[in-house]
Amino acid sequence: MEREILLLGDPKLYEISEPVRREELEELRPVFEDMFDCIRGIRRDYGFGRAIAAPQIGVQKRLICMLTDRPYVIINPQLTFVGDEMMELMDDCMSFPKLLVRVRRYRHCILRYLDENWEEQEKRMDDDMSELIQHEYDHLDGILATMRAIDNKSFVMKK
Repeated sequence: MEREILLLGDPKLYEISEPVRREELEELRPVFEDMFDCIRGIRRDYGFGRAIAAPQIGVQKRLICMLTDRPYVIINPQLTFVGDEMMELMDDCMSFPKLLVRVRRYRHCILRYLDENWEEQEKRMDDDMSELIQHEYDHLDGILATMRAIDNKSFVMKK
């Protein structure tokens, strides 16, 4: 089911999410599917979207769904940055789909997480994938890209 995505300014977007407990896994499976449906809906309506964090649909859990080369369910992620190399880019978000924000992100990171079968996974993320996971991880801590803007001129409206 394609749920409503919370928009910039909604107080729930600024809350810190709780870890997922193993005993919650089965009851969260429908949420995974709802999150993937939201990604597909944003792609249909706005032409972008590769991942969504659970807080964006009002579920305050440390959960990310990513739809790239295949669907990924990312539970209780942990990020480790590799090196100090940074990159600047224009970031978009499903919670403000017509706004771009210039941000600075680490170019490389290691993502450790539990998958939908509660198995430990590790993945190196580089460049755009590193930026993507940092963006979604921030959502779990109540941080939006607007809060990471490089300066007060870092905002652009999409046509």
